[in-house]
Amino acid sequence: MCASQRLFLWLSVVFGIAWPSAGWCATSVPEGYRVVASEYGIPYTVLYAIALAESGVGSNGEGVRRPWPWTLNVAGRGHVYPSREAAWHALNTFIAHGEQSIDIGLMQVNWRFHQDKLGDTWQALEPYHNMRVAAVILRQCFEQRRDWWAGVGCYHAPADTVRAERYRSRVVAHWQRLAATG
Repeated sequence: MCASQRLFLWLSVVFGIAWPSAGWCATSVPEGYRVVASEYGIPYTVLYAIALAESGVGSNGEGVRRPWPWTLNVAGRGHVYPSREAAWHALNTFIAHGEQSIDIGLMQVNWRFHQDKLGDTWQALEPYHNMRVAAVILRQCFEQRRDWWAGVGCYHAPADTVRAERYRSRVVAHWQRLAATG
């Protein structure tokens, strides 16, 4: 935990304030990821490392990488939008043109395979809903494989061990950066 996070935590306890601490340290895990991970019994750094691998973009002048909720990947091509509305309109347009292989939002949950969990297209782009759907998928993978890193690979490619291993390596690299900076 960095000094600014410790100060924030102390102030929160003393004064009862509840401001989000994301961004106070370059690689801090935002509170929302911690909350959702806790709900599903998932290590929060693993959930956040997946989000960084899936939708991470440089989001400030310092080049700090953060997950971006208005991200779509259509048939292997990434699209980043400035707002939920813009991403929603694009998502609906892609679907209207027959695209089904669309990864959506912070956690890039696939529309073709998880539409039943995602709900409608507007709900699919709601950040907390998107994280919770991803947490369900990751938790199921963990329960099948009994290992978080094998579960991470399963999250991305449950039937393709080569793709799963490549993906797992990407997520582990993000996780190691998080672990190294506290």
